[in-house]
Amino acid sequence: MKDAAKSGYITTVDPATEQPLKDYPIMEREEALAAVERCHEAFLHWRETSKESRAEIISKIGATLRDRADDFASLMTDETGKRLEDGHTEIELCAAICDWTAEQGPEELADEVREVANGERGVITYQPQGVIYGIQPWNFPAYQAVRYAIANLMAGNGVLLKHASNCTGSGLFLRDVFEAAGLPEHLFTVLVIDHDTSDDIVKNHRVRGVTLTGSAASGAKVAAIAGSAIKKTVLELGSNDAYLVLDDADLDLAVKTCVIGRIYNNGQTCVNAKRFIVTEKNYDAFVKAYVEAMSALKMGDPREKSTKLGPMARGDLRDTLHEQVTKSVDRGATIECGGEIPDRTGYYYPATVLTDVKPGQPAYDEELFGPVASVIRAKDDVEAMHIANDSRFGLGGGIFSQDEDYAVNLARSHFDTGMVFINGFNVATPNMPFGGVKDSGYGREHGGFGMKEFVNVKTIITN
Repeated sequence: MKDAAKSGYITTVDPATEQPLKDYPIMEREEALAAVERCHEAFLHWRETSKESRAEIISKIGATLRDRADDFASLMTDETGKRLEDGHTEIELCAAICDWTAEQGPEELADEVREVANGERGVITYQPQGVIYGIQPWNFPAYQAVRYAIANLMAGNGVLLKHASNCTGSGLFLRDVFEAAGLPEHLFTVLVIDHDTSDDIVKNHRVRGVTLTGSAASGAKVAAIAGSAIKKTVLELGSNDAYLVLDDADLDLAVKTCVIGRIYNNGQTCVNAKRFIVTEKNYDAFVKAYVEAMSALKMGDPREKSTKLGPMARGDLRDTLHEQVTKSVDRGATIECGGEIPDRTGYYYPATVLTDVKPGQPAYDEELFGPVASVIRAKDDVEAMHIANDSRFGLGGGIFSQDEDYAVNLARSHFDTGMVFINGFNVATPNMPFGGVKDSGYGREHGGFGMKEFVNVKTIITN
């Protein structure tokens, strides 16, 4: 789907029916720049608001999200094809982020006092910088925006959001939730703009920082524009997260978790489990059980409770995924199940398992953003870890082993990623940092870290 189905408008489309939902007028450049000014004016007042008062409003945002969960989840399903159940889970995560930030934010941002040489007293204070611009994708219409917005609002900044075009309605819904909870008008501003205007916003003198979630290519472009204007960026980019099934793994747990980890959010999550590296000892048994489990998943209407796999968000995304599968097979991969576009309305793609996956195939080298799993054989634990790290990405990953201490040591000392999950799958936790390394980006969100990404860490020394 293009940004504008007709000139001057963004048209959202239901991925399950391929029917248009709503037209949204695209802001002219001057209109967008005026919105940035209004956000800056709102920031000038908000920065004077006490941390405790900010926290109170953020707590109310969490409550309002819960109150409007049914409507919001339904809208996200309409716009992105996300299962209704997953939408409710996403909203609860967003509310939990608000809860944690409201409870811990004032303390996280409190001044620190340190002794300095010769009896001097040092004060470290965390001061808001201004307007922070967020460019966010469609796969989590609520969470992606809440993740950076709530942290920066707590820090005292103003927030701009350019959401993905296919979830424009969700971005505007979120703005209404924030303001209904008492957030001052314009402090969280949604920009319905095209890419050229977005580049102008990045360079605008009122914008003090930029955060983006998206592809490595998009991140590199935006970071270059921001860097030319000497602006800090936080980037959360793609990944092809590896999950290691080691010699002593609980195989039943590994299979069950790896199915969930691959198809969660219809397989369209940056931290989905994507590459499954299985040692020789367990390889044949894992493949047999995993293919059976993936083959049994019911694909269908994301509004139905019995559906385990809904449509992908857009037709072009499905086509790209299928092209990656086809190229991988042409270069030696084997399809164990799935791998064909179904003859039905909607942007559906079946749960797919590839084996004989090797370097040089998209299934090994690239991120497959959809319900396609790459299973790779490893001789032993050492080779499994080597294969896991043989990637330009490094967001998350997992280890299955019944020796927890051993797995934690591997995760700590050898796994080259920002997050590692032991004997489980996780998307995000409000009190733990989220972010990656290598081509998966830089900077951290959650756990208090996100509140300090775009503040002025100011030193004050008194004699």
